[in-house]
Amino acid sequence: MSLPRTFLIAALVLAAHAPVGAQTAPATSGTLVIVPAVGEVRAANDQATLMFIVEEHDKDKNAAAARVNRKMKEGTEIVRRLDPKAELKTQGYFTYPVYPEPPVEPLPAGRAPLKPVPIGWRVGQYLQVKTLNLEGLPKMAAAAQKVLAIDGIEFGLSPASEKMLDDRRINETYRNLNERIVSIARAMGRQPGEAVLETVDFEASGNYGGGRNDMAMMAAPEMKARARGGEMPEPSFEPGDTTLQMRLVGKVKFR
Repeated sequence: MSLPRTFLIAALVLAAHAPVGAQTAPATSGTLVIVPAVGEVRAANDQATLMFIVEEHDKDKNAAAARVNRKMKEGTEIVRRLDPKAELKTQGYFTYPVYPEPPVEPLPAGRAPLKPVPIGWRVGQYLQVKTLNLEGLPKMAAAAQKVLAIDGIEFGLSPASEKMLDDRRINETYRNLNERIVSIARAMGRQPGEAVLETVDFEASGNYGGGRNDMAMMAAPEMKARARGGEMPEPSFEPGDTTLQMRLVGKVKFR
């Protein structure tokens, strides 16, 4: 066998056994990469929204309404005295007739049912209280419960705290985008400085992005209680915290 032919066979054998990793990587110049990013921040709730209710039952509609008006006035004065900075809003004044239970036995054939006559009246009104004084909340709620009942309570963020948390959410999400761009560039064998960020979609509204989850408010269990004289024990509240999440999508092009 001639010497050139021997070299040719050896070269073919070496090429056949060459590792796969030695193959040339595809060119990435001009490549457009879609990069999703997420951010999540959390803060303690600093605002409470209570819903008080007063409801009275009486055969005399005016008598029931008079007691509702008196108790609502007393409850409002208590809240204002113990929490002067709270925001108060009365709403949902209602008056409903109360009818007797219908007879169990069916009416005789041919006899028309009588028109029901009210045997009493339900009268009530709601009072919404929005406060930042979480420390004094149990004392204020207990005092108001002497004349009003708590129909519900929700904890959340004040507008100022929500604005600050939203700023943190944007910063956290954009930081995550930068971290992912660096990781993707290195995986492609490119330098992060060779990546050009062409588009940033903070709503992730494109087909390549998911939806955005806004504020999730933690609500405390409903509490309904009515004082029947004596001192009202202070209720226990756990304000909890609020988590804000954001998704964004960036379009990155490598030079």
